Amino acid sequence: MASDAYDWQFTDDLEEFLDRAGAFLWSEPALHTVQLTVTDRLRAEGRTLYGDEAPYYGRFVDGGGTVGATVLRTPPYGLNVTALTAEAADALAAWLAEDGRAVPSVVGPAEAAVAFATAWERRTGAPARLAQRQRLYRLGTLTPPDPAPPGRARVAAAADHELVARWYTAFAADIGEGAAQDPDRWAESRLARGGVTLWETPDGTPVSMASVTPEVAGQVRVATVYTPAPLRGRGYAGGATAAVSRAALDAGAKEVLLFTDLANPTSNGLYQRLGYRPVADFAMYEFGDA
Repeated sequence: MASDAYDWQFTDDLEEFLDRAGAFLWSEPALHTVQLTVTDRLRAEGRTLYGDEAPYYGRFVDGGGTVGATVLRTPPYGLNVTALTAEAADALAAWLAEDGRAVPSVVGPAEAAVAFATAWERRTGAPARLAQRQRLYRLGTLTPPDPAPPGRARVAAAADHELVARWYTAFAADIGEGAAQDPDRWAESRLARGGVTLWETPDGTPVSMASVTPEVAGQVRVATVYTPAPLRGRGYAGGATAAVSRAALDAGAKEVLLFTDLANPTSNGLYQRLGYRPVADFAMYEFGDA
């Protein structure tokens, strides 16, 4: 299905995938941040982390076993792809279609996502719709808000579990997605390693939250930045994001990354003011019924 030189190889064995494709993922950790993070969490917390259906993983390899691209899916969520040539995207679409695999969506570097969406639409008749344009940022010189919002940052503790789980659920609803994990399980995991920072007002009331993924390949990713709607526009998210970014650097992270929705100019402007610089654009396509 692929060229004479390359072909797709699939497995549902995470350790086999990492053994064969780990060096490729580590070769460009920023561009591969999602697959590195997802596989790290699956290894730590088990294959049912995202759902009951088993994840699967694929690598595009030449005759000598050199990996040129990878893909993974953690049902019920869609495909996540690394950079792909049009040939690799077409071969991937062919394999998945012939194997009868469901593909609700694809996300990856913008050109790769377009290439797969085009191939999948052509091979299956399922219409593709651009659902989101994203930008990956990397922290340069951290520049905290000046003036800072009133209050202070603190690391969330076990006593904040209910609040953190509730805000995680609200964040997922705000971005138009269901919670990727059970909210209580997500909160427990993040709180256990000090991965959530709260911004609280001078009277101690939490008003914003920012979290980071576990460190993998020398990097962490800021995620789940949330402020309740009535409290937005007061700089709380900037304070929380700057604080969690500083904590990640102080803990030894070589790189701090984050994704934004390009349809949200407020968040893109905020992160750039804090010192985040563009790395690459990503895209998500959703597929309708054929």
